[in-house]
Amino acid sequence: MSRDDPQGAVKAPATAHDADAPFLELLARGAAAEAYDRPVLLARAEGGPDERIAALEHARLLALRVRSELEGRRRREAELSALFETAHDLAGLRDVDAVLRAIVQRARSLLGTDVAYLSLNDPARGDTYMRVTEGSVAARFQQLRLGMGEGLGGLVAQTARPYVTDDYFRDDRFRHTAAIDGGVRDEGLVAILGVPLTLGPNVIGVLFAADRRARVFEREQIALLGSFAALAAAAIDTANLLTETRSALAGLERANEIIRDRSSVIERASDVHDRLAELVLRGGGVHDVAAAVSHVLDGVVEFTETAPADALEASRAEGHAVRHREDWVAAVAAGGELLGALVLRGHPGLDPVDQLTLERAAMVTSLLLLARRSAAEAEQRVRGELLDDLLDARDRDPRLLRERAARLRADLDATHVVLAARLDAVAPDADHEAAARRRLWAAASHLAATRHGLAAARDGGTVLLLPLEPGDSATDLARRTALHLGAAVHETVTVGASAPVCDLAAEPDTVVAGYEESRRCLDALRLLGRRGDGAAAEDFGFLGLLLAGERDVTGFVDRTIGKVVRYDERRGTDLLRTLDAYFASGMSPARTKDELHVHVNTVAQRLERVGRLLGEDWQSPARALEIQLALRLHRLASPARH
Repeated sequence: MSRDDPQGAVKAPATAHDADAPFLELLARGAAAEAYDRPVLLARAEGGPDERIAALEHARLLALRVRSELEGRRRREAELSALFETAHDLAGLRDVDAVLRAIVQRARSLLGTDVAYLSLNDPARGDTYMRVTEGSVAARFQQLRLGMGEGLGGLVAQTARPYVTDDYFRDDRFRHTAAIDGGVRDEGLVAILGVPLTLGPNVIGVLFAADRRARVFEREQIALLGSFAALAAAAIDTANLLTETRSALAGLERANEIIRDRSSVIERASDVHDRLAELVLRGGGVHDVAAAVSHVLDGVVEFTETAPADALEASRAEGHAVRHREDWVAAVAAGGELLGALVLRGHPGLDPVDQLTLERAAMVTSLLLLARRSAAEAEQRVRGELLDDLLDARDRDPRLLRERAARLRADLDATHVVLAARLDAVAPDADHEAAARRRLWAAASHLAATRHGLAAARDGGTVLLLPLEPGDSATDLARRTALHLGAAVHETVTVGASAPVCDLAAEPDTVVAGYEESRRCLDALRLLGRRGDGAAAEDFGFLGLLLAGERDVTGFVDRTIGKVVRYDERRGTDLLRTLDAYFASGMSPARTKDELHVHVNTVAQRLERVGRLLGEDWQSPARALEIQLALRLHRLASPARH
C-alpha cells in the first residue's frame, strides 16, 4: 500500500496500539524482564506479518526502557526515603543501638546484600569489635574482635576511604589473620564492601555490606553506603555528646540548672530536626531549611556557594561547623563533593547543641540538593531523548510525540527555533574538553527547562529547540542564548539559529532541516570571526540565501530594497528603475541621466530619496552588492513590470 493511501493512514495507529497493548499490561502488573519477549515470540510462532512483528519488537524495546526508568526511579525514591527516615530517627535519637540497627537493616535491604554489619573501634583495648550485624548466621563472626589494621576493615580505617573486594580470600591487598578469615569463612562471605565511619579526621569504625557470592558493587551503591555511614557516625556522635553531657551534669554542683538548660536546648534541637523532616517530606527547598534554622537559632542562616574558603575546608575536614570571625560556617557536602555551606551570620557565641543543629541542617541540605540534582538530571535526559527522536527517528507517531512533550511542558505545535551552540575556547586536553561540554549541556538543559523547550548534546556541542515568542526573532533569540550560555559556563559560546519552524510533531523533517541550517550559521559565524555571537541566516545578507535551508528569496529582497519597492507602489515613482540605471552606468549620475533621458538634477533628487529610504551607507561596496542582487532577483520575480 502506498504512503498516500488513505486506508493505510487510518490503519497505522491501530497497528501501533495493538503492538503497545500487551506491553502496557506487562508494565501495569510489574512483570519480569523475560516476559516482554513473549508477545514477539508468540507473533512469530503464529506466523504474523512482518509489520506487526517489527511493531511488537519496537514496542518491546520502548517498554523495557520505561520499565528500567521506573525501576531506577523506584530505587532512588527508596534510597532517599530510607535516608530521610534515618535522618528523622536521628533527630529524635533516644536509643543509639536502635538507630544503628535501623541503619544496618536499611543498608542491607537497599543494596540487596546477604549480610550488613557495623564495627566500632575500642580505644581502651586497642582493637575493633562488631557492634551491629544483620543477616549473619555464624556466632563466631558476630563476636569477632579484630586488631587495629587487620583485615579489610583495617585497610578502610587506615586510608579513611571505601574499599571493596570481589573475592575476599583471593585478595592480598590487606592483612589476613586466622581469626578474621575463620569468621568470614564460617559466614560464607565472598564479596565485601566497607566504608569508613568518620568524626572529623578520625575513623571510629566501618560499615560493611557483604554477599556470599562474587559481586561487583557499583559506584552508586558505594555512595549510598557512605551516606548511611555518615548518619551512623552522626548517631554515635550525638550519643557521645549526650553521654558526655550527662557525665558532666552528674559531677557538677549546678547539675539541676545545667540539666534544665541542656534540656531546653535539646528540645529546641529536636524541634528543628522535626521541622526539617517535615520540610523534606513536603518538598521544601534549601532556603526553607535555612529559614527554619534561622528561627530556631534566633539568627540569620543563609545557604551560599561562596563561603570563605579556609572556613569551608576546615568544616568539611572536621565534619563540624567552624567559627569564622563573627559567623559560623557548616559545609554542605556529599560523597566528597562540596556543594556549598550554611552560614550563621553575626552569632559568635554558639551552644554545642545549637552547633550540632546547624551541622544537621547542613546534612539535610546536602540530601535535598542531591535529590533535586537527581530529579533534574532525569528530566534533562528525558528532554534530550525526545529531541534526539525528533532529529533521528522521523517515523514517530505524532500523537506520542505530543504526549511526551506535554509531560515536559513543551508544545510541539508552537513555533520554535532550532539553535546549535558550541564552545569557542580550545581545551588543553580531552578531560577538560569533556568537562566543558558537560557544563554547556547542563546550562542548555536548564535554559530549555525554564523556556519549555528541549536540549540535547550533539556533534561536539549542544542543540536546543526553543519556542519563539510573538514579536521575537530568530536572531534575537540566538543572541540572548549565546549571552546566557556564555555567562553560565564562563566561556564564550557561539550560537547559530534556524528560521522559525512549525508542525514539529507532524513534520519531524523540519527539525532536521532546521538543525542543519543552524549548524551552517554557526560555522559561518566562526569563519567570520564572530565568536561568542548569535545569528540566523537572515543576518548574513545575500550569504543568508546560501545558509538557509530553503532559499528565502522574497525575504531577502524585502529586507534589502522593500522600502524602495513600497515607495514606488504608493507614489508611482521610478526609484527602482533609477537604481537599475545608476548601477548599470557604473554609478555615474551623468551617464544615468542619459540612460533615463532626464535632467541630472532629477537623478540626484531620486538618489537622495533612495538614501533616505535605505540608509546613508547604501553605496558602500557591501551594501551596493546586496542591492544589485536584490534588484536582479526582484526583476526576475516580476518580469511583467520590466
